[in-house]
Amino acid sequence: MAKKRKVGEPKEPEYEFVPPEFDEKEYIYKDLYGTKVTIICAVLAVIVGICAGCITNMWSWLGGLLLLVVVLLGMKQFLTLLRFDAELVETKTMLGNYILYILLALGVWTLMVNPPFV
Repeated sequence: MAKKRKVGEPKEPEYEFVPPEFDEKEYIYKDLYGTKVTIICAVLAVIVGICAGCITNMWSWLGGLLLLVVVLLGMKQFLTLLRFDAELVETKTMLGNYILYILLALGVWTLMVNPPFV
């Protein structure tokens, strides 16, 4: 049942939602910056996949795997070398870039060690 209010009891203050300030230019800048970093990571993955395929065809698959891992570990330094600040990219986006790099590089590497390209 509803609780009856006493006559002299003050009313609860009404809550009014005030949205935070939204900087559209900063949002677009960060989004475009993250997209550029993702494109760089994708191009790097294709190049490393091709190089890993060549290394695998010449020597061993361990050399190709070592190349993939070394470039993955040095990706932040590579982005810094290209004058990109990896700290400006969100952690979730950078994690997605690492996963994109691994899957794309492994896919290209797989194509390079099979008969049409051998």
